[in-house]
Amino acid sequence: MLRRTFTGLLLATALVTTPALAEDVTIKYMTFSAAPNYLKELDATIAAFEAEHPGIKVTYETAAWDAYFTKLQTLVAAKQAPDAFELNFENFVTYAQKGALADLTPLIAADAGFSTSVYNPTALAAFAEDGKQYGLVESFSNVVLFYNKDLFDAAGVAYPTADWTWKEELEAAQKLTDPAKGIWGDFAPIQFWEFYKTIAQNGGSILSPDKKSVTIDSPQNIETLTWMIDKVNTYKVTPSDVEMAGQSSEDLFKAGKIAMLRTGIWLLGDFAQNAKFNWDIALEPGKTNKAHHFFANGVAVSANSAHPAEAYQWIKFLTSSKAAVDLRIAAGWELPAVADPAAVQGYLDQPVPESREVVFQALDTAVVPPVIGNWNQLTDAVGKELEAAKLGQKTPEQALKDARTAIEGLL
Repeated sequence: MLRRTFTGLLLATALVTTPALAEDVTIKYMTFSAAPNYLKELDATIAAFEAEHPGIKVTYETAAWDAYFTKLQTLVAAKQAPDAFELNFENFVTYAQKGALADLTPLIAADAGFSTSVYNPTALAAFAEDGKQYGLVESFSNVVLFYNKDLFDAAGVAYPTADWTWKEELEAAQKLTDPAKGIWGDFAPIQFWEFYKTIAQNGGSILSPDKKSVTIDSPQNIETLTWMIDKVNTYKVTPSDVEMAGQSSEDLFKAGKIAMLRTGIWLLGDFAQNAKFNWDIALEPGKTNKAHHFFANGVAVSANSAHPAEAYQWIKFLTSSKAAVDLRIAAGWELPAVADPAAVQGYLDQPVPESREVVFQALDTAVVPPVIGNWNQLTDAVGKELEAAKLGQKTPEQALKDARTAIEGLL
């Protein structure tokens, strides 16, 4: 049923074309993810769109990630923003709250041949604010548990399952750790990005749901940070910075020196090519809850666009059409956030790792970072305190209390 519904939506999308105009409307689009590796795919997507939408032309501008948002902010401030542009989730929140994005809700409601059920609902919801849809989800990535099957087999340890908790993870890590061979059972970085996800696995958060109060120093968060540090200092199943000797956790995993690693699915291709052992992925264990990172790019229409309806047609095609989805899958240009497994079958059919469906299962328990206006200051403040706790300069309790004080100064 799901496959038929999705296919029907794609066909309907293809049939809803914009009538030819006396003069073509040109939509300006700005992107960071297409350059430099996927310009060919973007050109092909535009060609397919223009073939189905006579009267609309799409031109584009690219910018590198480290310069993109500075350039976009300048254009928006000068009211010269492109008609449509790409945003990651963290920046999307800021632009939506500042009124820089067009509300797509009425355009979607008026589009009789289209339903947002084509998207994964969790991914789509990330680009809504105050009940209004200000963006369409373009692509996503997440973090899962990678594990070395050969090390598990050698130690006689059962592979991770979806019902594992931190308890089972620690027990396995202790059995897998072999200091004489330089093998570590487990690794997760102690830094902001890992922390906000890990506390969610224990029912914790950095901010209250309304973002008006700070909850970072809650008992469950102190317990979580203690657990993260204890894996290094007490249980000794995770290498310290000194023991890593400047090597990345990903390099150690590829060298067969880490049995379980929390890292991103963007490394699937690298590991498939360079990890010379059997490995797979699983959902991350949690203590009281499942929780997985959710990183997403979306596309939005400028609130000042002279052609919002045409720009909406473009971003809808870019994010949900069969042509765009197929091009992304074939090129490995991030992962489209569509709901139907049949649409991403080419991705699922790739042989390594065997359990690729875990990537989509993790979306059911996705958590997003606690974005506020002073976002960069928040990440810096929390990161500083986590580092102090990791180095033993502060207790986890004191570090999180100090982080609370810092965040309260930012709200």
